[in-house]
Amino acid sequence: MKQALGLIETIGLISAIEAADAAVKAANITLLGYENTKGSGKITVKFVGNVGAVQAGVAAGVAAATRVGKVYGSRVIPRPHDEIEALIRNLDRGQAAEEE
Repeated sequence: MKQALGLIETIGLISAIEAADAAVKAANITLLGYENTKGSGKITVKFVGNVGAVQAGVAAGVAAATRVGKVYGSRVIPRPHDEIEALIRNLDRGQAAEEE
């Protein structure tokens, strides 16, 4: 994987949607989709793009989600190893799930 990976984990779907919307509006990044953790209400939104754009998108997404709910955590991984791409593409909802 040559692109950076951005992750925002929120408590609840509303915060996740707000984070995703703000992130893709703030930077030239691709929204991959989201994962729902079973039982705890945490939603993880995943993005890819160049490192600077992903950092800007994640920062904007965290700020927006914090205004409407709770952010559990966020992370930007500059160039994840190729072998974890299968984990990244394993989504509950999003582009990878629709391609199958």
